[in-house]
Amino acid sequence: MQVQVRDNNVDQALRALKKKLQREGVYREMKLRRHYEKPSERRARERAEAIRRAGVRLTGTVELSGTVDEESGGWAGMAYLAERGRIARGRTDAVIIPEPLNVDRICIGHRGVYWFEVTTRGRIAHGSMPFLGTSAIEHMGAVLDTIRRDLLPTFSRRRTEVPVVPEAARRATLNVNAVHGGQPRGAVQTPCVADRCTAVFDRRFLLEEGFESTRREIVELLDGLTRELPDFRYDLRDLMVVEPTRTPDDAPVVGALGRSIASVLGRDATLVASPGTYDHKHVARIAGVENCVAYGPGILELAHQPDEWCSVDDLLNATRVLALSILDLAGVEKA
Repeated sequence: MQVQVRDNNVDQALRALKKKLQREGVYREMKLRRHYEKPSERRARERAEAIRRAGVRLTGTVELSGTVDEESGGWAGMAYLAERGRIARGRTDAVIIPEPLNVDRICIGHRGVYWFEVTTRGRIAHGSMPFLGTSAIEHMGAVLDTIRRDLLPTFSRRRTEVPVVPEAARRATLNVNAVHGGQPRGAVQTPCVADRCTAVFDRRFLLEEGFESTRREIVELLDGLTRELPDFRYDLRDLMVVEPTRTPDDAPVVGALGRSIASVLGRDATLVASPGTYDHKHVARIAGVENCVAYGPGILELAHQPDEWCSVDDLLNATRVLALSILDLAGVEKA
């Protein structure tokens, strides 16, 4: 199937392409095909397949990478490709990362991440004589209470100008991912005062905060407990640090997606930023490609929930949006 561009009228060629794709049943095949994939990954592959089947010749190159490890940092996936130059400035003009952020939104960045681990150190003693020891669990309780009482209330006064969604995520947040201490669950009874307790924290910081001040805030909180509580000792270990990212509103990839969303959905796109991190960080920091956004179908607020789902209509519309955006960014070869 060939689509000709006459007199530089790309819009007319795109309309002809859409009609031919519908006539050939490409969209219908997409609807009936079943895969064990995330909808965003499936749609990314199918949009490229739709263009190939339509016989469109691009002046640029489109590369589709199915990477892994994004949820745990992306170091074995996107970071791996960027470190080896598969994705790099000068080689890659634009990157669109499939993410479930709603079909009419363009995601231009994300908040920062500071994952860290705090271990409190106590002194072991027999459980019948706890006064002879120091409970690391009680000291971890003091850490959690101080965070709740002194730190979390300050977050309500910090608000980013970056359009993070949902609205509540425009403020700094902190989640306790895990707490481990004392007798292991299901293990043999051990009448001991716990001499070690570890908690893992997930701190999401704003572009206006920065990592250094975010970490310093935690250190000062822990040092304060050292002065307040007898025998309070702690270790702080950084697990992962990700600086916030933001692509300029006028970047070419933002414009291309915006035009495609308007064409397919009949309404203007909304620029948003993600409350969590994704592979944008590796594209910007390692590959040096600033022309990067995330886009895809799916409901953001359902992420990581048991009944996470994506409507077929959104899947199909996102495929159309991405197909048109590829043509816009890569260019169509004249007949």
